[in-house]
Amino acid sequence: MFFLYRIYTSFSIAAAHSHSHSGFDLLDVLLDALLDTAKMLPFLFLAFLLMEFIEHKAGDKLADFLGKAGKKTAVGSAAGAVLGCIPQCGFSVAAANLYAGRIVTLGTLISVFIATSDEAIPVLLAHPEMLGSVWKLIAVKIAAAVIAGIAADLVIKIFGISTDGESFEDICTESGCGCGSHGIWYSALKHTLSVGIFIFIVNLVIGAIMALAGNEAVEHFIGRMGFFQPFAAGFVGMIPNCAASVLLTELYAEGAVSFGTAAAGLCTGAGIGLAVLFRANKNVKENLIITGIVYAVGVTCGIILNLF
Repeated sequence: MFFLYRIYTSFSIAAAHSHSHSGFDLLDVLLDALLDTAKMLPFLFLAFLLMEFIEHKAGDKLADFLGKAGKKTAVGSAAGAVLGCIPQCGFSVAAANLYAGRIVTLGTLISVFIATSDEAIPVLLAHPEMLGSVWKLIAVKIAAAVIAGIAADLVIKIFGISTDGESFEDICTESGCGCGSHGIWYSALKHTLSVGIFIFIVNLVIGAIMALAGNEAVEHFIGRMGFFQPFAAGFVGMIPNCAASVLLTELYAEGAVSFGTAAAGLCTGAGIGLAVLFRANKNVKENLIITGIVYAVGVTCGIILNLF
């Protein structure tokens, strides 16, 4: 209760402090939302194209092979961690859709979410004095992503937890896209545009909220949390917008927060991936558990790093 009260009071004070300084430009928010969405579309299209290929060309054999490989080895988690660290947030969107179609395992999805770097690495590279921190951040995110991904798949296997969901064919049927009567390119494009519109709306809403609140509100919110900074940074990192990772990275570069605090927020920062997961995967309880795991891993990393 004390922690929740601390969050409430810190954000209230921060919002009041920055209210008179915040500006809102609808055109800038709109352009940012369009740009963020456009950057994700190629990854999204490739993900849907892969799903269409597996469903209509390769059939169940390839899907079974991918599923079995991910459950028997750490390949899925390791690959997800490495790919997630590439400076973009489109792969987390692709992974969310691949998991919704049960083409990748839960562990692989979690590893991608934790490793996703979006704008953090380019922002650090823009500060020459922070070059050493780039490799440190990448190492931390990959290690946390691989460990969490493998652990998730092991827990599911040991306890026999079911993660069965809708197949991609079921998703297509519900959306009424008519995939069976069109080629895979057309179907992949139609899915991409549908999800792209959703991503744009989320980016627009979150961008407007961030613009109205102002970055100073978030900065003061984190700064006043003391020992609980990793918890606060974890919440900020989960904002489904690349602006959150930029802010956290800049705060670290300026010395306003510790490396551990920044790492906590950047590990939970899966970009728009979490929002897409809630849209694509119908099991809300499962989505909430995934969100909780990602948050817990990020905060734990932050606390551990702050001890050293």
